[in-house]
Amino acid sequence: MNIFKSIFNLFYPDICLCCKEQLTINESIICLNCRFDLPLTHFSNEKDNLVEKSFYGRIPLKYGTALFFYSKKGKVQELIHQLKYRKHQEIGTLTGNWLGAEIAQSNRFKNVNYIIPVPLHKKKLKKRGYNQVTKFGESLSAQLGVPFIENELTRISSTKTQTKKFRLDRWKNVQEIFFIQHPEKFHNKHILLIDDVITTGATIEACYNALSKINGLSFSIACIAYTK
Repeated sequence: MNIFKSIFNLFYPDICLCCKEQLTINESIICLNCRFDLPLTHFSNEKDNLVEKSFYGRIPLKYGTALFFYSKKGKVQELIHQLKYRKHQEIGTLTGNWLGAEIAQSNRFKNVNYIIPVPLHKKKLKKRGYNQVTKFGESLSAQLGVPFIENELTRISSTKTQTKKFRLDRWKNVQEIFFIQHPEKFHNKHILLIDDVITTGATIEACYNALSKINGLSFSIACIAYTK
């Protein structure tokens, strides 16, 4: 089998999704050099980490974490780009397994009942074909033994891209656009909301506003990357 794979790779080599160099037979998705260079946060074991501090006074966040630090033109930005726009959903699986193992070994994030993704509007979902955090959520679910539930939290109006908006404009742009389908299902539950990148936190805050009417709700977040 390895012989056939080697021959195939001669003509159609797998490349690292970070640096675009050819992967060796024992490498997958990201080469070992890039894996060692990726800026890990280690937030899962850190109380009052930067993710949690960024929401002080905004939402009653129980726990928060992210796998990587995000910076423009960095390797993490390239991974997120490949995940969102180049259909490389295997990045979601990789990062979900990576962060899930980290969370499982920590003493925090106990008693999470459900993992819920930040939803895409149905028009964007139809155009892209997938939510970029679905595979991330499914892998977290497998690692933590917690149900992953899509389609309960929905986006009820489309918005323009958030990428180049200033903080106040981003906040205004996500107000009143999320809706929880069956709030009674989540009474007295601990929800772990997931997304790809935390920037201003406006989208996370808007999601919480939709969920905040649920009785006895506990709220945590986990993302692939965090922007300082």
